Amino acid sequence: MAQDAEPTPEAAPLSETTTHTHRVAVSDADEIVLTWAGVTDTGRRRDNNQDAFLAEFPLFVVADGMGGHAGGEIASQSTIARLKHVVDSGSVTTDAIEAALQHVIEDIASHPDTTDEGTGTTLTGVFFDIVDGVPRWVSMNIGDSRVYLLRDQRLVQVTTDHSVVQELISSGRLSPEEADGHPYSNVITRAVGASELAAPDYLGIEVLDGDRFVICSDGLTKELTDYGIQHFLREHDDPAAAVDAMLAAALENGGRDNVTLIVVKIERTGHDDDADAETSRIETVDEDATADSPSTSEPEDR
Repeated sequence: MAQDAEPTPEAAPLSETTTHTHRVAVSDADEIVLTWAGVTDTGRRRDNNQDAFLAEFPLFVVADGMGGHAGGEIASQSTIARLKHVVDSGSVTTDAIEAALQHVIEDIASHPDTTDEGTGTTLTGVFFDIVDGVPRWVSMNIGDSRVYLLRDQRLVQVTTDHSVVQELISSGRLSPEEADGHPYSNVITRAVGASELAAPDYLGIEVLDGDRFVICSDGLTKELTDYGIQHFLREHDDPAAAVDAMLAAALENGGRDNVTLIVVKIERTGHDDDADAETSRIETVDEDATADSPSTSEPEDR
């Protein structure tokens, strides 16, 4: 039986951030315990915070707004508000997410403070889903905010940036080392807020014991390398402690942009991860199955 999110007693007492917990019973012998924490900060160079995030089972997402005046805040906050309605509906699916993002485009267009200076937002994150009795994560991405996965002490970037620099890297015209400080480093090729919705990229991910996700805006990755993110996850098992440590390091390293991140930790009992060794890779999502899946609502008592 799934329980409502609640503060975890083990959260670091001095932390300003709270770790939350949610339990899902997949079967009598298979329980998944999710713990998570999230934070957003204006940083040390910006006057306002155009980032926003939602961390509420089963959806964990970050939006990094862009646009002159209040445009970025309008876009990111509208995105989070619309996705909160999807969570409250009890069924998080790709169809529901894309319908919400279509409403965001309408919200941005009709807002009196929207400017013509490229108002929009990135969107990235994961949601928990069950298809035919099998739990999985589905990652989504629009823009250059990122999802990382720490599995077996190895950090991998799950999402692929929608950016000019990433296209240059993918085509072999730019090395990853040369990407830092590139004049087009802030130019993204896909966002929520354009006249037509470009659907997110989706990937399905096996639910394994010990996995941890980091979902973040580029305000974190501008200040911390992948190695740095991995280091703080290894040093801090509790999500709230990990979130606070990474935020503090990003600010100490300059805090040149708004910084937003969520850490999600997975514990799974009664499940043989070794049996899934060949199927635990990240795979393309069958969108039809995900669109119709009702499994993100509360599981029935068993």
